[in-house]
Amino acid sequence: MGDPKKPKKKYSTPIHPWQKDRIDEERELLKEYGMKNKKEIWKIESKLKNFKKQAKKLVSLDSGQSQKEKKQMFEKLQSIGLIKNESDTGEILGLSLKNLLDRRLQTIVYKKGLARSIKQSRQFISHGHIFVDDKKITKPNYIVTIKEESLIKFSPTSNLHDELHPERLEKKKEAKAKKVKKEEEPTEEVLSQDEIKETLEKVEGND
Repeated sequence: MGDPKKPKKKYSTPIHPWQKDRIDEERELLKEYGMKNKKEIWKIESKLKNFKKQAKKLVSLDSGQSQKEKKQMFEKLQSIGLIKNESDTGEILGLSLKNLLDRRLQTIVYKKGLARSIKQSRQFISHGHIFVDDKKITKPNYIVTIKEESLIKFSPTSNLHDELHPERLEKKKEAKAKKVKKEEEPTEEVLSQDEIKETLEKVEGND
C-alpha cells in the first residue's frame, strides 16, 4: 500500500542516465519551452506514453467496455487538441512529445502574446497573474483544452490586467518595431519572362 505521506511518483525517468542524443534533445526542449528542469519533460513524456499504451491496449479489445473507453479517450484527446474529430488509433501512436508540450499553459500564454518571452510566461503563471476560465492556474505544465484556450487572460486583480502596464506597453512596442523593420526590408524585384527577354535584347543590341 505504501506510506500515505509519500505519494506515488507519476512519471518515469530514463532507463539509462547517460545518453548523449537524449540529453541534447532535452536541453533543447528546456530552452525552447522554458521549463525549469528535466522532471517537467519526463512528466509530459509519461503522460504521452500512457495515452499510447492505452491506445494499443484498446486496439486489441472488442468488447462493449473497450469501445466505451476508446470513445472516452478519443474525446479527451480531441478536447486538448491532439487529434482531430475523425482520427484513428494510428494518429495517437504517431503523436510526438512536442505535440503535448505545445498544449502547456506556459507555451500558449506566450503564443497568445500575453508575455514577451517563454520564461516571462512562466513567471506570470507561477505568480498567479494568469486566469483560465475565471480560475487562477499557477502550474505552467497545465494542459489547456481547446475551449479554455480562448478563456486565458490576466487576473482581474493583477497589475498586468491594465493595458497601460509597462510590460504590456513594451510588448506592443516590440511588435510595432518588428512590423516596421519588416516593411523596411528591401524586397527582391522578380522580373517576368518578357522583361528578362527585353533586357537581354537591349544588352545584345548595345554590344
